[in-house]
Amino acid sequence: MKLSVIIPAFNEEARLPDTLHAAHDWLTVHGGEPFEILVVDDGSSDATCDRVRELMPEMPEVKLLQQPANRGKGAAVRRGMLEAKGDIRLFMDADHSTHVNEVEKVWPAIAAGADVVAASRQHPDSDITQHQSWLREHMGQGFNLLMRTMVGLDMQDTQCGFKAFTAKAAQAIFSRQKLEGFSFDVEVLFLAHKLGFKAVEIPVRWINEPNSKVRMLLDPMKMFVDLMRIRRMHASDDRD
Repeated sequence: MKLSVIIPAFNEEARLPDTLHAAHDWLTVHGGEPFEILVVDDGSSDATCDRVRELMPEMPEVKLLQQPANRGKGAAVRRGMLEAKGDIRLFMDADHSTHVNEVEKVWPAIAAGADVVAASRQHPDSDITQHQSWLREHMGQGFNLLMRTMVGLDMQDTQCGFKAFTAKAAQAIFSRQKLEGFSFDVEVLFLAHKLGFKAVEIPVRWINEPNSKVRMLLDPMKMFVDLMRIRRMHASDDRD
């Protein structure tokens, strides 16, 4: 069973090489299955693409996909998911706040019948090694409450950047996904539910990366607007 790991990246020349080394080394030794790593560069203005190309000769499983312009994390993940070849397709963040080894918790969930597996920092068995600031954590809790009210998803944590999909679910969900910013996580989980796929949350070991790309004022406002759009955008979607 082949695993595809999608890593969206925007101006990640400093952090991405270490993440690629760690992920590639672990998958080579412990993965047990063929794998590919797709880095989707989201129109970076720094040397992100150069750093990836420098590593590709020693890591033949790494592929680089370049967006023509900066469009957002949702757009980058969508492209990676739809161009991936794996039977299981996982996206994770370039900062490696959730280590790729957490995929070991994905396999039993898939074997038990899940189509979508979402890491949850709110799971009672999660290990949060380094927390976000008080403000960010409470903003996240407020967003989850708002999401539940407006979208109706019974999920404890929609925003953790570590989610896996079967190939069938990935194709059905991401071919319909439209949001290109940070709210795309809610949209894909909403689509999973609407299309009849089974989504489960798993505990995760997570380390906060202080240099978050989420802008404290602007992005939450955009995400609120996106929540209002999700149901309307997908009112007519049906499962193939």
